[in-house]
Amino acid sequence: MIYNMTVEVKICGLDRPETVDGAVNAGAEMLGFVFYPPSPRNLTASAASRLTNRVPAGVKRVGLFVDPTDEMITTVLNQNVLDLIQLHGNEPPERVAEIKDITSLKVIKVLKVADIQDLKYVSLYQGVAEWLMFDALAPKDMKRALPGGNALSFDWNILAHANIPTPWILAGGLNLENVKEAMSTSGAKVVDVSSGVEKQPGVKCVEKIQSFIQAVKEA
Repeated sequence: MIYNMTVEVKICGLDRPETVDGAVNAGAEMLGFVFYPPSPRNLTASAASRLTNRVPAGVKRVGLFVDPTDEMITTVLNQNVLDLIQLHGNEPPERVAEIKDITSLKVIKVLKVADIQDLKYVSLYQGVAEWLMFDALAPKDMKRALPGGNALSFDWNILAHANIPTPWILAGGLNLENVKEAMSTSGAKVVDVSSGVEKQPGVKCVEKIQSFIQAVKEA
């Protein structure tokens, strides 16, 4: 079996030791931990520390925040070692720069995509965020929509021929059934999954995590 070592995987919304270990053992390069109370994947700083502490060297620990205050970030970092901050709200470039200064960490800025016009925001974060993540924009009439993890996808062709100088990650409704097509269509070199490897909202499944990563690496 020849594995695709060029495409990396981020498993987001981990909340139990067995799913952290499962993702690591299956070959995930990034693990995401959510610090956003409305999310079913939310963690307290102390709960997260029991997970981030078991992540081995070489696997990046990503803290996901939504329009966080300085205090929120500091509380988490006082108890957790993180490698990256993921900003999933409406943070303007100036706020992204502030958070980088406060934390001394690199940032993944999430941009919501519905159509090609949404790529106009890419240039605003160039030179500010080290990574961009493209996620599906939830419809305005969607009930209980979260900033991410809604199991929604968008037209991956939007990214296929786009000029995006900043390294980027594909997210939004990915799962075992569609990730190979998503990679092939978009040209993504990093993919992010959350709801697509869950038994129910907020409950990750080790077997689904393993199958997803295997599908990516075999593509």
